[in-house]
Amino acid sequence: MLVTQQPVLRRFWYPVAPVEQLLETPTSFELLGEKLVVWRNQAGQPAVLRDRCCHRSAQLSLGKIKNGNICCPYHGWSFDAEGHCVYVPQVPEDGTISSSYQIQAYRCCERYGYAWVCLADAPLREVPDILEANDPDFRLIHEFYEPWNCAGLRVMENEMDMAHPAYVHPTTFGSESYPTPDSMELEETEWGLDYRSTLKVVNPDLQKQNLKMAQDQTVRTMTMRWFMPFTVMLRIDYPNGLSHVIVNTMTPISDRMSQMVQFCLRNDSEAEVKASDVIAFDRAVTLEDKRILETTDYDVPLALTREQHMATDKPGILMRKKMAALLKTYGEVEQTRHRTAESAVLKMQLA
Repeated sequence: MLVTQQPVLRRFWYPVAPVEQLLETPTSFELLGEKLVVWRNQAGQPAVLRDRCCHRSAQLSLGKIKNGNICCPYHGWSFDAEGHCVYVPQVPEDGTISSSYQIQAYRCCERYGYAWVCLADAPLREVPDILEANDPDFRLIHEFYEPWNCAGLRVMENEMDMAHPAYVHPTTFGSESYPTPDSMELEETEWGLDYRSTLKVVNPDLQKQNLKMAQDQTVRTMTMRWFMPFTVMLRIDYPNGLSHVIVNTMTPISDRMSQMVQFCLRNDSEAEVKASDVIAFDRAVTLEDKRILETTDYDVPLALTREQHMATDKPGILMRKKMAALLKTYGEVEQTRHRTAESAVLKMQLA
């Protein structure tokens, strides 16, 4: 599955930039092959336009922000959050700015400390709702924001793959003595999967520090939720009452590359365990995954006969079936919608 060839994927929300980056200068991001410029408008809200001036196609992200509008670095044209040109230095004060001076704007909102973008007018789903993010007993820790050279669907499958820790994570928590989970409960939902599993793991020194426990091994009780297409929530509950919730979105940049956006939530405090120590352990785990996942094929086959499977692959198998069903249901319609929208924008700009 090549993500840029599936217009229906434009109808979902993806985090594209930490809002703390949107302070004084615009930032650029590529989403599903679409180059975007992201900044804060006059109201302080994140805004997104296509990163191409309608005048001579310069990148707006190289420009500056003035009065909440984005100014083109080439000739100084300014655009508001809706993509309307509001100022042209070369037009006299009593002159009129053509209504055709417009750039494609996209839906944008702020959640969990990130600017989320949907490239379509009618999103199929809202931004994933993470209950712990609204729970005062949990603190939010921003962890990773970085490009990975792999498909987002591979990472989604990996998060629910309980057979890989024994071999991918031998230095952080996995052990070849426990190659399979003790239990697996899987429930298919309309727009994703719910999965519950228990797995015996080992506790190296850094893990003992993070968990505030002295045992050399313990049992992870994991509750996982996949939000189509590329967001997964993994809640790990430990016997001592600690809950560690990882939320990971693999925002699709292109067919070959995804942006990992990961934060975690924990029901402890900075005084008990430093955020830097939490990040350090999750960093070690994540790098072990990255080393393997970046060697996998980015064109993930949705046809099950293209790769071999085993019993612990059931969550991934269901993901592929649901993605195939999504493309079948919306594929032809979305191809037409996307072509029509592109044509309308082009006609407007040429008028």
